[in-house]
Amino acid sequence: MPQPLRLAVLGTGSISLRGILPHCTMPDVQDRLRVTAVCDPVPGRARAAAERFGVPQAFEAYDDLLRDGEFDAVSIASPIGLHYEQGVAAVEAGKHVHFNKTMCTQVEEADDLIARAERKGVKLVASPGEMLRPHNRRIREMIRQGDLGRLAWATTGAAFGTYHERERVRQGEDVLANIDPSWYYRRPGGGPLYDMTVYGLHALTGILGPAKRMTALSGVGLSEREFRGRMVACDMDDNTLMLLDFGETLFAFVYGTFAGSIGRGSQPSFFGTKGSIVGQEFNGQPIEYEGRELAREKGGNALLPHVVGPHREVEEAHVFEDLMQLADLVREGIPTVSNAEHARHVIDIIESAYRSAQSGQAQELRTTFAPLA
Repeated sequence: MPQPLRLAVLGTGSISLRGILPHCTMPDVQDRLRVTAVCDPVPGRARAAAERFGVPQAFEAYDDLLRDGEFDAVSIASPIGLHYEQGVAAVEAGKHVHFNKTMCTQVEEADDLIARAERKGVKLVASPGEMLRPHNRRIREMIRQGDLGRLAWATTGAAFGTYHERERVRQGEDVLANIDPSWYYRRPGGGPLYDMTVYGLHALTGILGPAKRMTALSGVGLSEREFRGRMVACDMDDNTLMLLDFGETLFAFVYGTFAGSIGRGSQPSFFGTKGSIVGQEFNGQPIEYEGRELAREKGGNALLPHVVGPHREVEEAHVFEDLMQLADLVREGIPTVSNAEHARHVIDIIESAYRSAQSGQAQELRTTFAPLA
């Protein structure tokens, strides 16, 4: 059998402490995936995380990790605006890469990462793998077989609210409990589109296929936010409304905002001549798919292929799933829907939204991807 994939985790902030490290250091995955190094620029944070989770190596400098770390792949769990440069460095060092959403912020960056990875012979996996979810695959099947009749429009989106300020790893005083969320509200890489709407966009385009063009309005609604008694300046757009054109008069309304949501979370809704799918209901009745009762009991993450046993009780199980997709891809050559090409198309939509809002003109999307069966 192939050796376990040795994983380095770059960034020991919220997503790593609540999800990546708890999942990937559990005994049941050590035959396939082992965390061998962590890295974080905040003094003492990487060392503290390594001690908590039993990781052999800890680094403050990324260059030191790349030079002296003993690993095969890296999970980039740093602020999104850093993903491109850090991804390039990893690929050029011959490392496989998992990108926590979003892979990067520009299509040209995504193009470059994909081309470099191909040249170096390394694999890229990009969260979020929304089409690994059985209900999304079932919805795609229902739409393709005509259950909704002539499809007219769809919608998805997300709102920041105060979710990030209130996470439990941000309320304490020690180095693993005082994680600052300020980057979510700043350029580059901040804002609800890259961080939250990305889930709905991956599901929407995974179900309907690639979009063709779009137009948008966007701006900064809240110029500052409060975190633990201090005000944080915000310069990244936090109020963006988009219209996507999928061709043949099929449109979608997509949003990323600081307040207010429609539908059922980030799960897309679809409307056609024979009715609607809202959340996981078709014309008000639950959609039947394999594992639905388990999902109702344990949550939707319980149906992801690698989320079994104790993993169903730990936060951010979908991120763990995408990491296991990378392990399967590298060790056994199993392709995944959590791929860089799909991530690039979603980046194309987001980047085009900001460009459309600035120019006042509709934007043609230049990327596509091939959905796996």
